[in-house]
Amino acid sequence: MRSGLEQLTEQGFASSGIEPILKKVGVPKGSFYHYFASKEAFGQAVLQNYADYFLTKLTTHLYDDAHPPLTRIRHFVADAKAGMTRHDFKRGCLVGNLGQEVGVLPESFRPQLIAIFASWQNCLAKCLEDAVAQGQITADANCQLLAENFWVGWEGAVSRAKLVESGTPLDNFCDLFMAALPKEM
Repeated sequence: MRSGLEQLTEQGFASSGIEPILKKVGVPKGSFYHYFASKEAFGQAVLQNYADYFLTKLTTHLYDDAHPPLTRIRHFVADAKAGMTRHDFKRGCLVGNLGQEVGVLPESFRPQLIAIFASWQNCLAKCLEDAVAQGQITADANCQLLAENFWVGWEGAVSRAKLVESGTPLDNFCDLFMAALPKEM
């Protein structure tokens, strides 16, 4: 799974073969097909594993009541930036990468990707609802729409960070998102 994640985040699904993954971990092809019926099934398992891991990371940051809600978002961004830096900006977000490949992926990936983004959006929306409850943003803020827009922009920032090999796009996006949140005058 880890080798598959590395391969898919760095090369994408369409241009990734199973053989380099298996060679890297020393697993025979027959053993692979004992566990996975196809490359598609393997890709979906890697995707779900990543989504579960990332949702845990999100909830760790965004539901951390020891910090104000908007600070939690900044903590998430700092952690994601540190992760990208640790991998020399070769890896981004598997979900975002596959979302960009959706036109060449098996159709079975589409509902899985949509569900993953929805779970991330709901997690962020809850954090933003906490920000409303604490008076950090206005009571009439549409937290679901704000969360959706965060993920749309975030995936672009991650893609740009990979391109320029710098965390600056992540910081810039976060700063802009925070500045645009509806606040009391």
